[in-house]
Amino acid sequence: MTPSSGAASQKETDSLVSSTKHGIVVLDFGGQYTQLIARRVREQQVFSAVLPCTAKLDEIRALEPVGIILSGGPSSVYDKDAPYCDPKVLDFGVPVLGICYGMQWLAHTLGGKVSPADRREYGRASLDLTPGSKLFSGIPATLNIWNSHGDHVIDVPEGFAITGRTHNAVASVEHTGKNFYGVQFHVEVNHTERGTDILRNFIFEVCGAKQNWNRAGFISATIDSIRKQSEGCRAICALSGGVDSAVAAALVHRAIGDRLTNVFVNTGLLRRNEFEETLALLRDRLHLNVIGVDATDRFLAKLAGVTDPEKKRKIIGYEFIDIFAEEQRKLIAASKDGLPVKFLVQGTLYPDVIESVSVKGPSAVIKSHHNVGGLPDDMPFGLIEPLRDLFKDEVRQIGRELGLPEEILIKHPFPGPGLAVRILGDITREKLDTLRGADAVVVEEIRKAGLYSKVWQAFAVLLPVRSVGVMGDGRTYGNAVAIRVVESLDAMTADWSRLPMDVLERMSVRIVNEVPGVNRVVYDISSKPPSTIEWE
Repeated sequence: MTPSSGAASQKETDSLVSSTKHGIVVLDFGGQYTQLIARRVREQQVFSAVLPCTAKLDEIRALEPVGIILSGGPSSVYDKDAPYCDPKVLDFGVPVLGICYGMQWLAHTLGGKVSPADRREYGRASLDLTPGSKLFSGIPATLNIWNSHGDHVIDVPEGFAITGRTHNAVASVEHTGKNFYGVQFHVEVNHTERGTDILRNFIFEVCGAKQNWNRAGFISATIDSIRKQSEGCRAICALSGGVDSAVAAALVHRAIGDRLTNVFVNTGLLRRNEFEETLALLRDRLHLNVIGVDATDRFLAKLAGVTDPEKKRKIIGYEFIDIFAEEQRKLIAASKDGLPVKFLVQGTLYPDVIESVSVKGPSAVIKSHHNVGGLPDDMPFGLIEPLRDLFKDEVRQIGRELGLPEEILIKHPFPGPGLAVRILGDITREKLDTLRGADAVVVEEIRKAGLYSKVWQAFAVLLPVRSVGVMGDGRTYGNAVAIRVVESLDAMTADWSRLPMDVLERMSVRIVNEVPGVNRVVYDISSKPPSTIEWE
């Protein structure tokens, strides 16, 4: 399926600078996948912006949207404290698409009825469509969809027609006169067949959008924004050696040059040889100005005896800021131009944000990420987070546009708190050594099997479990290690990887034989949801 004739040609789009108007506005009712909707729109090279459902009408109007999408959310529209959206947004005269809660809000607001379902719908379902809807043009009459809701629309508002059903509920509605559409399922997730095509129909066929966003345009607009934000001052970048912080550093370096100083901190929670190898990579391959700080002792002292994962994350976040503040003072003292160090650059991504804080709407907090929910209130810096609204694969694409080495771009994600969230329970040097040994085996075997670039993440977790074993005809009472390998596109959802049995066997045999104190290895076959990728 191709965009309508109103869409720009590829040649035209390649030269565009990102527009911040005439795109799709996504109003966030607190859905975990809200930014994924915006990302799907951007994949069509159409600008998208996420605003809270409580956004003022003038704020929405200022973006001159050609269409509005109402996101999903965890609430029920009939609740007293249900997320509120000004109904006058429906008077803008542009097409509106409600997804999940968004459809329920649309129906409820316009006089329909929404009630708790006798049978909730979570996961895969079969959708039967009524022919003739512009939203479903070119879509098969029956397809598999992905649901996540406990309420149903049982009476549609006046003027609306039902265009799709599952065996259990109304699945899609529309009012063609007003260009209002609703889908009870999630078109934005990969689990919904032809979901992207349905969104494309809304963007181009219903809204008549034109392609006005691309990666080159994003880079240009972001560099310009950073340059204006940091005029007359310096910045420190929190480098980790991963793709996120490396791309953030490259963007900011292009904007302000040698006014950026990168700081790479050894927390003592890094993988085997990671501090030395990463410093060499950043300096020699990226030619970045990088200060290496070995703060192993202070991090481990702060974390001694701490078992709660949220406390771990916050301690690590606070300690990072203290170190960056110390480096800030050193830079100011050594400065010859007298420019203040006002900003901290971080490679924060959208999955970090949505799991940590409700940044756009009333979304649930899953866990604090040390560079989002773990930051202190009295930070001595302003933040520059150029990748905050992007997903990992988008960041990799931006990195390729910037010319970063492929070995950085394909690196598996590594959590900011490092191995602290892969050791369940308290953290000791002995446990860190054990986990580093097991983790090194997992990664080595994944690479040997040619799977490193095919899976999203592969790592080991040290469990707070000891079990009986037998080694050398003697009884052992050793540690248990879990192997976690997942496949994903954006970390919002993930599935456990079906590794070949011989690969798993080699991992297990090597870990038990090469890592002292381990006598049991298990494989994690949990998906996200209901689990998260990391264990803490």
